[in-house]
Amino acid sequence: MQKLTGLIAAPHTPFTANGDVNFTAIDQIAAHLIKDGVKGAYICGTTGEGIHCSVEERKAIAERWVAAANGQLKLIIHTGALSIVDTLELTRHADTLDIFATSAIGPCFFKPGSVADLVDYCETVAAAAPSKGFYYYHSGMSGVNVDMEQFLIQAESRIPNLYGLKFNSGDLYEYQRCLRACDGKFDIPFGVDEHLPGALAVGATSAVGSTYNYAAPHFNAIIEAFHQGKHQQVIEGMDSVIALIRVLVEYGGVAAGKAAMALHDINAGNPRLPLKALTAEQKADVVAKMQAAGFLKA
Repeated sequence: MQKLTGLIAAPHTPFTANGDVNFTAIDQIAAHLIKDGVKGAYICGTTGEGIHCSVEERKAIAERWVAAANGQLKLIIHTGALSIVDTLELTRHADTLDIFATSAIGPCFFKPGSVADLVDYCETVAAAAPSKGFYYYHSGMSGVNVDMEQFLIQAESRIPNLYGLKFNSGDLYEYQRCLRACDGKFDIPFGVDEHLPGALAVGATSAVGSTYNYAAPHFNAIIEAFHQGKHQQVIEGMDSVIALIRVLVEYGGVAAGKAAMALHDINAGNPRLPLKALTAEQKADVVAKMQAAGFLKA
């Protein structure tokens, strides 16, 4: 199993003014990520508003990303949905594409209630794309809160193409247990951008996040400083990260993140309902505060 390294962006799904998927902007985002030294992209996840898109849209988005990345990004296609029927259709489709892996979050209305239930669910999903690796998307937003170390232990013999977890939690104790589960065989990319130095300190070798869409060089500089033992540079680099995260908290991560793409001359549009679109004034404030955060100098 090939493990991920470096930064994996969770790109936005860009929409036009009338709310359709903006496929041309996907091409622009892919080219920008490649230029910025990002190693991969996690498509149609939380930041990508996958659950706000139809099955047909999600298939077309995945296909466009494969074409736009042109083999220069490791692509993970998120196929999770409320309906297992939709999830399996998306996963079967993803199995036909030139991608690195599929991934799915746990259903967030009727939820798997135990580790065993979650293993059953993921076994069914992963089997729909047998030629690809599978990452379970562990996020508190799903409301599925079971022990991830136990999930890996129980899933090891049940899901032959299980690559690991997309670990979107700040619980670094659980993260360390997952890194060590089953003799360390699984890949556990870390998913909380503002906790990256802590994750690096306990063994993370890759990270998936939304801020890597517009601040990847800055985070790569932090990672390099960490590996060079330049602790003060890591702390100083995190000053900018804290400042940019404040903007996401103030305006909402997806809406503000989309607005921040204007820093790179990319119009990602507005998020879909029920997320609230920002006004022109608010978008301008996002851009101004992001510029003031200082991460563009890296």
